[in-house]
Amino acid sequence: MPKVSVLMPVYNTKVSHLRDAVDSILAQTFSDFELLIINDASTQKHVESVVLSYNDPRIKYKVNEANVGITHTRNKLLEWAAGEYLAVMDHDDISLPIRFMRQVEHLDANPDVGVVSSNYEKFSKKERSSKKKKRFINSLIEDYDIRLSLMRTCALIHPASMLRKSVLIDNNIRYENEFTPAEDYALWCRLIPHTKFYNIPEVLFRYRCHSNNTSRVQKDKIKRATMAIYAFVEQENPLLYKQYQLTAKHTAIFRLFGFIPFLKFVSQSQRTWVYLFNIIPICFYKKYSN
Repeated sequence: MPKVSVLMPVYNTKVSHLRDAVDSILAQTFSDFELLIINDASTQKHVESVVLSYNDPRIKYKVNEANVGITHTRNKLLEWAAGEYLAVMDHDDISLPIRFMRQVEHLDANPDVGVVSSNYEKFSKKERSSKKKKRFINSLIEDYDIRLSLMRTCALIHPASMLRKSVLIDNNIRYENEFTPAEDYALWCRLIPHTKFYNIPEVLFRYRCHSNNTSRVQKDKIKRATMAIYAFVEQENPLLYKQYQLTAKHTAIFRLFGFIPFLKFVSQSQRTWVYLFNIIPICFYKKYSN
């Protein structure tokens, strides 16, 4: 049985993107894994041709008879997996060579942690070979900070994550189709009461930016799904949500003529600071409650 099962759903992926993704997995310094690929009934035949061109016994491949969508495909991969740990991987991104090694080391050393992700870089076609990379350093590293942030944002990079499979199985937690395409955020929120989280501060992942990114194509649908996730995460974690309300900063800007920043309101706990032209502090007020 492999230590890690890599879960990769594919659908009408560009040849170069898919090869980059698969090659980055096969190049991992940690080699005790199986790469599970499910083709969600792609209409472009080259997807299967690319997968079948590899001669590596660690690659296992299936094709859905009909297109069932990303959430159902992720769950089929999860049920198929034999590994102790599940490495999420999207079909167009790149995992750096030591990603699995670092994540396995952390999960092995911390049995109370069920999800570990990492920092990442964004890149586009123009930046593919460029030395100038957009590095995104996530300051949310420790469990408590991640949990608090999950009250209002997806605080872990999903395709850069590795999960302890037993946490999902023991608590009967899966990806939920009703929250697609924010099914990853919903999964993290369901896991809040059951395990700990960690973000490795090292950059171990490269996220490809292109016109077909889900975050761009399904922007409105993501917003609607996120609002539904807020509803259950507040209800299931009332004490944590209250702590979030007391510590989180909320910013609102009033603009003259729709574009000149005139007044900025920054609220935290029960205090609100008011700034003129974004930078000049002019007053603050406190909300009193019984």
